[in-house]
Amino acid sequence: MNIVVFTGTEIKGCTYHIKELFVEPLRKENSIKEFSLPKDLPHFCCGCKNCFFKGEQYCPHAEHSIPIWNAMLEADLLVFAYPVYVLRAPGQVKALLDHFACHWLVHRPDSRMFYKRAVILTQSIGAPNGAAQRDVKTSLIWLGVSNIKKLGFGLMEGVIWEELSEKKRQLIKNKVQKLAAQYVEPKTVNMGFKTRVFFALCRRIHKMTLKGEEVPSVDNQHWLDNGWLEQ
Repeated sequence: MNIVVFTGTEIKGCTYHIKELFVEPLRKENSIKEFSLPKDLPHFCCGCKNCFFKGEQYCPHAEHSIPIWNAMLEADLLVFAYPVYVLRAPGQVKALLDHFACHWLVHRPDSRMFYKRAVILTQSIGAPNGAAQRDVKTSLIWLGVSNIKKLGFGLMEGVIWEELSEKKRQLIKNKVQKLAAQYVEPKTVNMGFKTRVFFALCRRIHKMTLKGEEVPSVDNQHWLDNGWLEQ
């Protein structure tokens, strides 16, 4: 099984340890590729729209974004581990996902995304994790990922892993590795109901816009090439 892991901070603190607890049981039998942010994609989307109008290969940051996207396409499991910053996902995580908006269902989806699993791991000092997790979950849903699970922790005791009590660290370990156990073996994933509905709505949109085009847009040509606009 191919696994791609994104860690939303380069600091080897609480997020890093939670990520390692999840990945540790999976290392032996699986191929794991890791990206650390912002190091592996050190640019914000600049809004040039080249990815929409020309193709993602024209993104000014393509040397960073395309290898990451290709790794995601080859993966069976996507793991996002990041801290909560001011109740939301860190900017570097959002910057990563912004680069892949051209692959949303409404633009140029890749059907390989429909059959992947994803895990979102977050931690905060005590603030709710839900909104920060939704930032990533929303993008994954619109990329076509059907199977997404979330696990978040409010640490409360502090922000330094070594300063957390042994009881707290053991509690985190138990919960994280219980979740990880669900991913030790490969699993067939079906295209989810929400993905099917969104795909059908987007298909209808592309059929309508295609009628008004003398030359198909890059997005519509993608749908034509995949045979998704046939009657």
